[in-house]
Amino acid sequence: MKDIHQVIDRRAVTTVFQPLVDIKAGGVLGYEALSRGPAGTPWEAPIDLFAAAREAGREVELDWVCRAQAFRHILAAAPDPALTWFVNMEPVAVGSAGPPDLADIIDQATSRRLRVVTELTERALARDPSGLLGATAKLREGRWGVALDDVGADPASLALMPFVHPDVVKLDMQLLRAPDDPHTARVVAAVAAYAEATGAVVLAEGIETIQHLATARAMGATVGQGRHYGWPGSLPRGRRAQARLPLIESPRPADRTPFEIVSRVRPVTRTTKSLLMPMSRHLEALAGSGPEPPVLLACFQDARHFSAATAERFARIAGHSPLVAALGAGLSEQPAPGVRGAGLAEDDPLHGEWNVIVVGPHRAAALVARDVGENTKDGERQFDFALTHDRELVVEAARSLLRWLTAVPVQV
Repeated sequence: MKDIHQVIDRRAVTTVFQPLVDIKAGGVLGYEALSRGPAGTPWEAPIDLFAAAREAGREVELDWVCRAQAFRHILAAAPDPALTWFVNMEPVAVGSAGPPDLADIIDQATSRRLRVVTELTERALARDPSGLLGATAKLREGRWGVALDDVGADPASLALMPFVHPDVVKLDMQLLRAPDDPHTARVVAAVAAYAEATGAVVLAEGIETIQHLATARAMGATVGQGRHYGWPGSLPRGRRAQARLPLIESPRPADRTPFEIVSRVRPVTRTTKSLLMPMSRHLEALAGSGPEPPVLLACFQDARHFSAATAERFARIAGHSPLVAALGAGLSEQPAPGVRGAGLAEDDPLHGEWNVIVVGPHRAAALVARDVGENTKDGERQFDFALTHDRELVVEAARSLLRWLTAVPVQV
C-alpha cells in the first residue's frame, strides 16, 4: 500500500472483535468490532489510520468502510441473533450517506436484524446537534441501540449524555485506574444518576485485572470489556449469547418548542421582561460555575436582544462549556467566540419565545417564556412564562432547540 488513498480505495481494512461480558454471570453477551489498517503499514493502528484519512479528506468514507467490513465478518460467522454488536461511528459520519458499493452489506446487516449498538462520542453532538438527533432516531427506528463512548475522558461527555440518550454508557478505562480521584467520583455519580433514571447499561472498559473488575463493580458497571475477558481477535463461528444486553426506551420526539413542552405540564404566569431578567441571569450564572461545565441554550427572539454584554458573558461560558448556543432572528452561526448561533425567520414559532436552558451532570433548569405581543416599551413587554427544574422536562426542552443548530464545518 503506497498511501491512505489506496487503503481506502481497496477497502483494505480488517476487523477484530473483543468480547463484552456480563460482569455478574460471566457470560458473553456480544462483541465490539475494532478496525485495523493493513498489517505492517503506517496505517495499521486505528488512530493512525483515521488521522491519515482525516488529513486526506476521506474520514467519512473510511468510517463506512470499517463498518461495512465489520458487518461482513459478523454475517459470515452466522451469529446467534441474541448477540449484541458494538460498532463505532466517527462524529463526521453522522447523518452521511454511505458509498454505493457498500450499500448491499449495510442493507444485509439491517434486514438480518443484527442487534447493533452504534458507539458515538460527545464530539458528534458538539459538531452537529441536529444531525446527531436525526441519525440516532433513524438508528432506533431500525431497533439499533446507541452507546456513548469514553465517558469521563472529557468533562463535556457528562453534560451531553442526556442529549444522546444512550442505551449504554461506556466508562473510560482511566477511571478504573484512578478510583480515588475526585473527578472519578463525580463521573460515577453522574452516570449512576442517568442509569437509574433511564435503565441504561453501564459498561466498564479496560478491565485487565481482578482489582479492575472489583472497581468496575463498585462503580455500578454490569458489563465489562478488556483483556481480563479476552484480547481482540477473530470472531468465533456460531458463538451463542450467554446473556442479553437490554436496550432502553427511545426519548420522545422533539417536535415542539420549549415553551410548548414545559407549559403543558407546568403553571404559566404572566409578567414583564424586566421582572424576568433576574431569573434569566441566574440561570446563565449556573452555566458559568462548577467543575463539570453544563450546556447553555438560549433564545433571544431578535439579534438586538443579544447585546454586547450578553455576547461577552456567553463567550466566557463557551470557553469551558461543551455547547453554548444563541438563537434569534438576525443572529449569525457564531454570534460570539465559541457560541453556536442560529437565525430564525419572522414566522418561525421559536421567534416569539425567550428561553434559557441549562443542562449539566448535576443540575438542570429551564426558563421558558412567550411574548404576548403587546406594542410597548421593551422592559414592559409582557411574557407568559414557566420555570422548571424537572430534569426530564428540561432535557426534552433542550433537545427541541438542537433541531435549529446546523453542523460546524469540518476542519481538514
